[in-house]
Amino acid sequence: QRQLKIAPAAMAARCRLAARFHHIHGTNIRLDASHTQATRVESFANGLCFSQEPLAPGQIFLVEIEEKELGWCGHLRVGLTAHDPQSLEVVPEYSLPDLVNMGDTWVFAITRSYNRVVVEGEEAQARGRPWEPFLLIARVRIPRDTLVGRSRPGRYSHILDDLYKMNVLPATARRSRIGVLYAPQPDGTADMHIIINGEDMGPSARGLPTTRPLYAVIDVFASTKSVRVIPVDYGFPSLQTLCRLVIQKHIVHRLAIDGLDLPPLLKSFCQHE
Repeated sequence: QRQLKIAPAAMAARCRLAARFHHIHGTNIRLDASHTQATRVESFANGLCFSQEPLAPGQIFLVEIEEKELGWCGHLRVGLTAHDPQSLEVVPEYSLPDLVNMGDTWVFAITRSYNRVVVEGEEAQARGRPWEPFLLIARVRIPRDTLVGRSRPGRYSHILDDLYKMNVLPATARRSRIGVLYAPQPDGTADMHIIINGEDMGPSARGLPTTRPLYAVIDVFASTKSVRVIPVDYGFPSLQTLCRLVIQKHIVHRLAIDGLDLPPLLKSFCQHE
């Protein structure tokens, strides 16, 4: 059987490239200078975003909900597409149904009930204990702590406070973390997995092609107003991550980072795991 094997160094390099939004996006989206924050500035639609690069097998594209907007029904939508954003003549207004109707696109709305595809004869299986240190999908180990959103980051010591570490959020809440990846299968296709605050929701779609590049789709829709890409380290941490850990170790809490004499982009990176 075909098994997924990815060198940690290669995965880390690929992840650093893809952990940004593509410059092609919906007309109501504004990106920050680092292309890691996407904000919908008008209306409730035209908030479509894509990963800057296609994802590698097993690579998660992870975002955190930074701002909500009252008065709209519906929440963040995530998925994958085989369409290169650069090739789109016009970015569709909606991921559902517009982009999906173009074909080779798999997108789901994030709600309090989760999508899962179960093939005939297959029983629903436990998705793993939520507090194991690593999430294991298709032989890829992802540090679970990075995947979990907390309600009040910076209010308590992120090193010492056990309550902070255990305070997991509802899927659609501010600070919740949502990710998407694809896992190759023995038949040459792939399953798409949606990860919500460190929990694998199981396959949301099956039979995805692995012969074409697959980009992450993030639709900043309705009550979700702003999201930020969260970089995820595989294998050995990058020098950038090591610097962040040293800075965080020598401060009381992350709110104190604002007062440090550091470049704005480095401050932002240190404040958002």
